[in-house]
Amino acid sequence: MKKLTYLLGAAAMLAACTNGQNGYTIKGTINGAEDGAVVYLQRAERRALAMLDSATVQGGSFSFTGTQDTTINCYVVCQTEPGQRPQMLDFFLENGKINIDLSEDVLSATGTPNNDIYQAYRDQVNDMVAALQETATRLREDSTLTDEEAARLEAEIESADEAIMQVAQDGVVANIANPVGVYLLKRNYYYMDVEVLAPLMDQIPAEYSDDESIVRIKENVEKMKVTAVGQTFTDFELSTPEGKTVKLSDYAGKGKLVLVDFWASWCGPCRQEMPNVVAAYKQYKNKGFDIVGVSLDRDADSWKGAIEQMGMTWPQMSDLQYWQSSAADIYAISSIPNTVLIDGEGTIIARGLTGSKLTEKLAELLP
Repeated sequence: MKKLTYLLGAAAMLAACTNGQNGYTIKGTINGAEDGAVVYLQRAERRALAMLDSATVQGGSFSFTGTQDTTINCYVVCQTEPGQRPQMLDFFLENGKINIDLSEDVLSATGTPNNDIYQAYRDQVNDMVAALQETATRLREDSTLTDEEAARLEAEIESADEAIMQVAQDGVVANIANPVGVYLLKRNYYYMDVEVLAPLMDQIPAEYSDDESIVRIKENVEKMKVTAVGQTFTDFELSTPEGKTVKLSDYAGKGKLVLVDFWASWCGPCRQEMPNVVAAYKQYKNKGFDIVGVSLDRDADSWKGAIEQMGMTWPQMSDLQYWQSSAADIYAISSIPNTVLIDGEGTIIARGLTGSKLTEKLAELLP
């Protein structure tokens, strides 16, 4: 971890010093593509890809040339076989000599400062994800595992997830003044604590001041400050499955420890987490613990069906506005499952507790 952070920081310094080269040259290699196959250079714009250029493959190689005023995130994409998933790689289009490898077992873009930063990050994360997937496969497919072994593997997976998120956060912090850091911020800010995020907002380069994603992140960080640990909870009003209007203050700040659980019936990770929440409720409901479910559903029948199916016997509320949920907006919820833990006096004492973190916190507070 320390080695990666050093490399990222050193590469960031290099990026600041050498980003003035005239024009770019992309030299790429690809396996499995016949001569004449087309490689597309596409820019990532919101959730779509916009065409910038194309090149044909000759002898397993392709190339692009041009001039770029600002560094932007792009993709190279090639359909090597009809009906098969295309080979593609994201990278940073900037002036300089960029080397791209689309081999089956190697995907890399190197040669320019920002691409070297990003590749160092990508290499480590890919290794960590591969190890995590191997553990997850064993947990899913090995029928000989004892309960203790399965629990150990689940703990390893949770720890690996946290480690990957930490690498992403380190990448943001080390590179916030360059395009890689901004790109990683957009992809990972919802995993990051407001204490880390807030100081970074003033370090984002001025060229991104009008970027819609950055504007939205800055707005969410301000909301996160208001609803951070140590703050009094912010009230909101939604409807129960029966159509009755209720407020969070009907439950929170009245002496009980209250977990506000943001979820949705369409959310696979929420369904995976829910047995843990159900077990926690059964264990601690008679010790001064309550849960308020806040659904980001948009279909009332799906919402009600999931409540019954998964055995959620605590209060539920929603405005059925999907990601436009007013409660999610107030608490800057950008991913689910997500939680806010409020003490009996109405003070927020934790955010983002799921899995073992939730059960450990409850065991600490309600022995």
